[in-house]
Amino acid sequence: MRAKSQPRQGQFQVAAGYPPASPALPETSGLPGTTDVTTSSTVANPAAPGRAANPPAGATILGQPNQLFVLFFTEMWERFSYYGMRALLVLFLISEVSKGGWGWSREEALGLYGWYTLFVYLTPILGGYIADRILGTRRSVLIGGFVIAAGHIALFLETVTSFYVGLGLIVLGTGMFKPNISAIVGQLYGKDNEGQRDGGYTLFYMGVNAGAFFGISLCGYIGEKISWNLGFGLAGVFMILGALQFWLSQGLFGGIGDKVDADAKAARDLVDETPKHVVADRLKAIFVFSFFTIFFWFAFEQAGGSMTIFAADYTDRTLSGTSGMIFKIINTAMTLVPAAILSWLLFRLYRSTGGKYALANASLALAFAIIWGLCLWMLGREFAMEQSEVPATWFGVLNSFFIVVLAPMFSKMWEEKWNPSGPVKFGVGLVLLGLGFAVLSYGSAGIPQGAKTAQVSMMFLTLAYLLHTMGELCLSPVGLSYISKLAPVRLLGLMFGVWFLNSAIANKIAGSTGAYIDQISSTYSMSVFFLIFTIIPITAGLVLMAMTPLMKKWMHGVH
Repeated sequence: MRAKSQPRQGQFQVAAGYPPASPALPETSGLPGTTDVTTSSTVANPAAPGRAANPPAGATILGQPNQLFVLFFTEMWERFSYYGMRALLVLFLISEVSKGGWGWSREEALGLYGWYTLFVYLTPILGGYIADRILGTRRSVLIGGFVIAAGHIALFLETVTSFYVGLGLIVLGTGMFKPNISAIVGQLYGKDNEGQRDGGYTLFYMGVNAGAFFGISLCGYIGEKISWNLGFGLAGVFMILGALQFWLSQGLFGGIGDKVDADAKAARDLVDETPKHVVADRLKAIFVFSFFTIFFWFAFEQAGGSMTIFAADYTDRTLSGTSGMIFKIINTAMTLVPAAILSWLLFRLYRSTGGKYALANASLALAFAIIWGLCLWMLGREFAMEQSEVPATWFGVLNSFFIVVLAPMFSKMWEEKWNPSGPVKFGVGLVLLGLGFAVLSYGSAGIPQGAKTAQVSMMFLTLAYLLHTMGELCLSPVGLSYISKLAPVRLLGLMFGVWFLNSAIANKIAGSTGAYIDQISSTYSMSVFFLIFTIIPITAGLVLMAMTPLMKKWMHGVH
């Protein structure tokens, strides 16, 4: 992030989001904790609305507060459970009854997928409100984590009733968990380390995708190759361990994430002296950013629907001989290198927190021991086979793998000289996403009209996921950071509610449009189906980049 010149006392300082000192409120200057990101708007030190003026001091890891990495691993296991289950959902539903599935049509399965992801992104609005008004963010994260784990246990039971109960519990638990853990991340940054915020969110996003990587890889492999219910159940095991690790690390956070009393909230609102016209303009910018995320996520979320079907039925996944051995070596490196990097981060966290949080570190160590054991078992099993069939779910790990690899580079890039404005980052992200679908459209051009199966090279999906990942890194973590900068504290919850609402709408549209894969490919072609997701995001990205001067004006100095 570019260094900012020191603002002059007065109007410019207010416009930048830092109100003048308020000596009338000396009793509130030591209140703990602030919420920056999510639907929760709890604040501790009101000296800087939307930012923690005095985040807890302590040891750092990679230049970031060590608390970030507790949140990193907690979020990692939650995303392990979510994406591990999501990778199996559509495939389980369309799998033949004789193979343990339910034998649904593609349209029915993608329809349920759309409704499920809609509610997953709607409930965080309620979860943020409950955290803000009743429970506090930390308690909400704990409750959400254990409710999610209960949902996966219900899926493991594999009855019709337990299946729907499990989906419902995961939806409710995610609503409590997802917005509030991001809120705690935001509280770690104040005036002294504001420049680390974008980098911190990008690293946190790396944790999200590390969990997705191993969840899709391991749950997907076990679900497809061994048993659907074991794949669902494995997701629950890691959610339990993640919730335990967070619970046992509570002492690191001090007052961050606690419920804030009415006096603190009143003090927070009183010191938010940003001029009304600045607030109004920044709210316009937030609404524009949130609106354009619809065009991104409705296409990106095809990864859990139509792109999974394309991988399963239209991609040549059988490898043997030299190509099979090359894939096994690449897959081994892709699996073990991230595991080694994450184990190193665990070691750094252990050194930072010491024996004071031995039980929390022990729960993390147990989780990693299981991860290493499963990875080595999976890789050994594949090496023993003469011919390999790449699981359809494996392609989903590419997004997470590329993020784990590229996130540090993007984090550093945003902190260095090349740090374009938010609208440009968003626009580039949308264009890259569209280019990824252009690759799929080109690769599927040879599929006959109405064909139910084909043998397209895996390289097209691989390149598409690389472009999608680069687009995601330009948009998603940056979007969270920008809302935390632009929204006034008293409206922070509402603004993140708008963000999640648009994500929910996009996910429902993704499921609904993906359900037309058979109809469009029969009437036109598979290439035309993917061309839809090429044109719309690229057009939206170009429009948003053209709006950059107006958006900069509305943001009033926020970069």
